Amino acid sequence: MTQPFITINDTTLRDGEQSAGVAFSLDEKLEIARQLAAIGVPELEVGIPAMGDEERASVRAVADLKLAPRLMVWSRMHPADIAACADLGAHLIDISVPASDQHLAYKLKQDRAWLLRELPKFIGAALSLGLEVGLGCEDASRADLNFLCALAETAERAGARRLRFADTLGILEPFATFERISTLRRNSGLEIEMHAHDDLGLATANTLAACKAGATHVNTTVNGLGERAGNAPLEEVVLGLKKLHGIETGVNLRGFPALSSQVATASGRAVPWQKSVVGAGAFTHEAGIHVDGLLKHPDNYQGFDPQEVGQSHRIVLGKHSGSRAVQVVYAGLGLTVDDSEAHALLPRVRNFVAEHKHPPETPDLRALLASVRSQLHV
Repeated sequence: MTQPFITINDTTLRDGEQSAGVAFSLDEKLEIARQLAAIGVPELEVGIPAMGDEERASVRAVADLKLAPRLMVWSRMHPADIAACADLGAHLIDISVPASDQHLAYKLKQDRAWLLRELPKFIGAALSLGLEVGLGCEDASRADLNFLCALAETAERAGARRLRFADTLGILEPFATFERISTLRRNSGLEIEMHAHDDLGLATANTLAACKAGATHVNTTVNGLGERAGNAPLEEVVLGLKKLHGIETGVNLRGFPALSSQVATASGRAVPWQKSVVGAGAFTHEAGIHVDGLLKHPDNYQGFDPQEVGQSHRIVLGKHSGSRAVQVVYAGLGLTVDDSEAHALLPRVRNFVAEHKHPPETPDLRALLASVRSQLHV
């Protein structure tokens, strides 16, 4: 039986850069593309050519790297915008259209019949440029499902290969996502790509649900970068598909920390301490019962081996530490702490954390031990 596979189309360089206040330099864009390719991401959405000469030059520059991933560009359903995507070295174009009545009426002042009638000529224009075509259904989560199926049928007849289902406002939950993608899957032969936003904190869950329902492609961004609350994080989606559903993506997350750091620096958006998979706290342990269990067997307190994502467990001392953790942490510094010293250190560690709001680092630990020893061994 064929192993299930989902194609990641990472949009860090397009939707990720649309985060308010984010603008990648050309060098940053090229390095992010290189690192995405290095970990095995097969498709990259790399820009919006209609933005101007500088944006088109950056798309060409990414294409000139001759990386393994296929490249996608984004366009509105407008003749000039589509024409701007020509001869840039991209393989695919996502033509974005308003799918909901809200967007049709209040953005374009048009109706469903107009869109169904006009769509084929724009798809044809993109095909004539040698580009493969995806239809990006903006605000699909608020669109009539029968109309989405009609859009898919029209796009498929016109020669498109993919439909992007965009939860533009991040308002879906996994059960509704599953139902909608399942309906599209039953009624269309197109590739189906899920594009989830995280306004309700459900982007990853919705992306996984879409994959279980028959989506073939998903959009992600590194660290969940993106407009407003961001997009589905690459690291969460890849790990979730593999660990929860046995679905492969070809992406190797062992090299992800360097990519995460690169995107955080280039975007000016620091990774939250408790961010799953890649945050500094994701594999940090303090509570005595957890540390004791972890030391007895890692699987007591790990859902997956952190080495799979280029990380490792870290034990720190704090309010909830026990004497065993004190001895282990000091052993990591090459210092042997006996039982009496460990017990004497605990209240000092708790006072330190209460005052400074972070675990003691190496110089602090050495100072605390020196203080304890000076009192115990006078």
